Amino acid sequence: MISMAFRPEGAIIKIDKILPVKKIKPSIKKTKKYRQIYTSIQEVGIIEHLVVYPQNKKPGSYLLLDGHLRLEALKDLNQVEAPCLISTDDEGFTYNHKINRISSIQEHFMILKAIKKGVSEERIAKALNVNITNIKVKRDLLNGITQETVELLKDRKISHRAISEIRKMKPMRQIEVAELMIAANTFTVPYAKALLAATSKDQLVMPEKPVKMSGLSSDDMARMEQEAEKLERDFMVIKDSYGQNVLNLVLSTGHLSKLINNAMIVRFLSTNYPEILSQFQEIVEATSLGKQ
Repeated sequence: MISMAFRPEGAIIKIDKILPVKKIKPSIKKTKKYRQIYTSIQEVGIIEHLVVYPQNKKPGSYLLLDGHLRLEALKDLNQVEAPCLISTDDEGFTYNHKINRISSIQEHFMILKAIKKGVSEERIAKALNVNITNIKVKRDLLNGITQETVELLKDRKISHRAISEIRKMKPMRQIEVAELMIAANTFTVPYAKALLAATSKDQLVMPEKPVKMSGLSSDDMARMEQEAEKLERDFMVIKDSYGQNVLNLVLSTGHLSKLINNAMIVRFLSTNYPEILSQFQEIVEATSLGKQ
């Protein structure tokens, strides 16, 4: 099972309870990057949360995994608290390389929050050093997306372009596609386009505008749609039975493990049914390797 790398709800933590793992040199504060971060926080506040890990030996204290420059800027701005994501892993590599940055949907809500506080889109764009068009795209990211789909994808690393493809589908299909993306752990634009191409016309918001993929004829598209529907049905059947199958496997291999650890049974099988004993041993060994 794939577990989340951080708790999605986040928390407000006092800055003096956050322990950096590296020291910021004075020269860093003269760089363009630091000045940009400082100005961004000064103008609109924190858009991208710090990432921390709770310290068991020091209750109430947190190890800083990501956001050292942001923390330094908050200190220079005389802030006493910081919005944080609480990691479930104390290794900075996990966050930086697997999660990397806040999701597009989280960023959307943070931008809306800043706008609601009265911060103009121009100020947000200036603070983040991006084109104002990008801010408007992020602001309108979830227009036409169902709440159920948002809930499914809010913590996932999915781009606004992939969400734009999902927007072309009707509500129930949006939810189906989100579930398929999560199950496949794939949130790329090409995958979103493929799922859109495999969507029947009656599940499209604008069925009069057929989805086209280069190199495929209308007949190819129809066959692809039928095959995709069949694959989705098969996938859901497998998904529904997966938990029970895993439980059966655990119980079965546990029983087999007891059998082949019994010297009397092993002697009997090796004498009379060596091929069965060999298969039992292979099953137990394969399962043991899978747990490592």
